[in-house]
Amino acid sequence: MGIVRYMAGEMMKEIGNKSREFYEFVLPPIDMCLEDGYLVVVIDLPGFDKKDIKLILHKNILSIRAEKHEPEKENMVCKQRPSMVDKKILLPAHIKEGEDAISSAKFSQGVLTIRIPISQKGKQISIE
Repeated sequence: MGIVRYMAGEMMKEIGNKSREFYEFVLPPIDMCLEDGYLVVVIDLPGFDKKDIKLILHKNILSIRAEKHEPEKENMVCKQRPSMVDKKILLPAHIKEGEDAISSAKFSQGVLTIRIPISQKGKQISIE
């Protein structure tokens, strides 16, 4: 019975590793909406601390990097919670350039909310 328990434990570890890798590189969940001249980006980052999150805005690409360092437990059977997120998001709006590019970023209860001012580029085309 010991070998079956060992194999089951190893299988659960592998499933956990794959789930965590999927979350780290494909997710986290992100919502975006336009609100009064701002693009509001809401990102779920549960389990991370504010000090471990780095944001970079370059043109209309938002880079999010979050990393936490937890000691590995010897008796861990399944580990699915991510220890790192590294995501680049192409923002669907023209972002204002300059120092005021990000209006605000708030992190509360595992949710990061970013307000980015957008510019109205382009020319109105009249239809005859």
